[in-house]
Amino acid sequence: MERTAVVDESYWLATAPGTRRPTPDADLTADVAVVGGGITGLSTAWELARSGLDVVVLEADRIAAGVSGCTTAKLSAAHGLLYARLEAEHGAEQARLYALSQQDAVERTAKLCADLGIDADLERAPAFTYLRDPERVPEVREEAAAARRAGLDASFVTDTELPFDIAGAVRVEGQLQFHPRKFLLALAEHLTGAGGRVFERARVTGLHDGHRCRLTTEAGVTVRTRDVVIATHYPVFDRTLLFTRLTPRRELVLAAPVPSAAAPTGMYLTPEDGVRSLRSAPYDDERRLVIVTGESFTPGTGAVRERYARLDAWARAHVPHFARADIGYRWAAQDNDSLDHLPYVGHAHPGTQHVYVATGFGGWGMSNGVMAGRLLTAHITGGPRPAWTELYDPRRLPPIRDAARLAAHQAAVAKHFVGDRLRTGHVDSVSDIPPGSGAVVRLDGRRCAVHRDASGQVSALSARCTHLGCLVHFNDAEQAWECPCHGSRFDTDGSVLHGPATRPLAPHETPEPPD
Repeated sequence: MERTAVVDESYWLATAPGTRRPTPDADLTADVAVVGGGITGLSTAWELARSGLDVVVLEADRIAAGVSGCTTAKLSAAHGLLYARLEAEHGAEQARLYALSQQDAVERTAKLCADLGIDADLERAPAFTYLRDPERVPEVREEAAAARRAGLDASFVTDTELPFDIAGAVRVEGQLQFHPRKFLLALAEHLTGAGGRVFERARVTGLHDGHRCRLTTEAGVTVRTRDVVIATHYPVFDRTLLFTRLTPRRELVLAAPVPSAAAPTGMYLTPEDGVRSLRSAPYDDERRLVIVTGESFTPGTGAVRERYARLDAWARAHVPHFARADIGYRWAAQDNDSLDHLPYVGHAHPGTQHVYVATGFGGWGMSNGVMAGRLLTAHITGGPRPAWTELYDPRRLPPIRDAARLAAHQAAVAKHFVGDRLRTGHVDSVSDIPPGSGAVVRLDGRRCAVHRDASGQVSALSARCTHLGCLVHFNDAEQAWECPCHGSRFDTDGSVLHGPATRPLAPHETPEPPD
């Protein structure tokens, strides 16, 4: 039996709708303005408010509905085969500090849920990174040893609860999985109870950095504040030129309820098969929701429907009862990778004392978002700074060994920025675009992003991303325009779905009358 319904929405969003917050209609003042209402922004705002500061949160859309509402929600210090790499590239002490900061975030989240009475389906579970190829077993043995040296409760194992054989795995005890939106919506309630102000539909488009900072929203509201935290996932204001050191990537997620006995209780990740992640979450009295993630790709590249099909085929082959579930959920997550595998959290650039940033979480935004909240609060309040403060400093210079990675990243951006303009068009004419699809077409000598909806109605926009001018590409599965250079995403009407762009794609005259 095939499933009878598929919901094209994050399970977390579908099961925790939340309440709407006001949009600012008058100028504001505060001690600190936090731009972004995901886990980083809300964690930072909560820590600041409980320190006695007057805080405003400015979210472009709805809080906990962007990247944080589309995560797989593993809150863990086990980050794949990372610790051996960190030890080799940065040294054993830096790897230890990284592990310490991540496990601190895990325990901080558990304590917040307990202290504030937040019911976020929080579960303790071991995290596994496994390989099936026997020739790669030395990799997981070394990762287990490196994770232990870094201070985690890690071991090498060959047996798991998975319904297929593995060659070996790193097992890390004492990690968390949870419902991120339940957690964040509750945290936002406690934030307002502590005097914080949370605003939605308040996209920030301007920033003046000085002794007193000034922000401007899309609607023209001015927010005056001493300090500003840019917690927009990809920085919408970037005077450190972090976009030269960040690579955006998007991953697909499928979820379906299966009998509880068939669902994994641990959290699993493998770099094989194009990376696959597997975990489960509470669903009802008899079933758990199995969440499968993978098919990583740069936004604006590749056939996304084909990627979903590959991920679905893997889930059907590896998860009992997955194909027979009566309902399924489908969504996508996005993150940014840094060149040196470490996030950027701290002062946004060398010339500022009042603007801070948190980005480059490399797919581990839950632990890093909580970590960033505590670290940024120490910066802003002048309190004791954690031992890992310098590890995450955005002002650090890229090591010489990262020159090749930096060059490769810039070459990829240049390929899209220049190469896409050398093409005559992504299709020859509007008539080549089938219903439910989109493509870049030359209209009146300009490259336009043309979409034809399911009814045949055609609309056209400028194809130039409003961030730095790369040409957008159409995501056929999610019905969105995406920038392959820095990851901005736009709806088919041109409105911004995901930064760093802050302005919509400009409309163009409709190329043909509706059918």
